[in-house]
Amino acid sequence: MNQDNRPNLKRPDILFLSFFGVGYLPLAPGTWGTLATLPFLYGIGRFNPPFFLFLPFLTMLTIISSFIADKVQSELKAHDPQWIVIDEVLGMTTAWLFIQQHNLLHLFILFILFRFFDIIKFWPASYFDKKMSHGAGTILDDIVSGVYAGLLYIPISYFLK
Repeated sequence: MNQDNRPNLKRPDILFLSFFGVGYLPLAPGTWGTLATLPFLYGIGRFNPPFFLFLPFLTMLTIISSFIADKVQSELKAHDPQWIVIDEVLGMTTAWLFIQQHNLLHLFILFILFRFFDIIKFWPASYFDKKMSHGAGTILDDIVSGVYAGLLYIPISYFLK
């Protein structure tokens, strides 16, 4: 580990969990992780793909992330360290699956909703965050927050047309 208690980014698992080092940015790494996701989602959205194409990919990435997070957190004897932001990436991507129009306004609204639900952690997100010691808890609380953000976004999006 380096001087500020974060593992070395030369490790592929750390690079992955920190979303290529974004989780090492100062102040609110979860917000930075979510923001770093937006250019990718915006770019993919320009092709207006059907959301169901992303479900298998997102499911596999969630499972893989859960196991990598569990391994690293066990090794470091840490629970959900702030530098792990792959959970925000996956949570925001989950919220993005609900998007009605692929434009910056809708993406911004999803961003705000996701950050709100990720910070508040309504049940069952709070259960995964506090009660589940496996790395899956680190990841799944953000997936739940993404679903909540997406579900609230749908009625909001009808007022934006």
